[in-house]
Amino acid sequence: MQLPRLVLLLFLVAQMWDGIFTWVAVDAHGVAAEGNAILAGWMVLIGPAPTLLAAKLGAAAGGILLYAHGVHRALAGLTVLYAAGAIGPWMAHYGAM
Repeated sequence: MQLPRLVLLLFLVAQMWDGIFTWVAVDAHGVAAEGNAILAGWMVLIGPAPTLLAAKLGAAAGGILLYAHGVHRALAGLTVLYAAGAIGPWMAHYGAM
């Protein structure tokens, strides 16, 4: 597998896991568990499921566009940021329980 494809796959997997972790946290603790005020607001308006679905599909589409346009370093950087800034905190929180 080519490295750019692997990076895209990792980015999409990170989006999926962030959505799953967010869903579990919001289900257990309410909308206050969402750290993004814009997403939390939309969750109040239309519900967590449609909000998370739209957000994750939008992020996935953005990652696919970066891949398609050959902006692989930016996609790799975003993947690392997502792993460290979104997935890592969820794993640290739920791993400590």
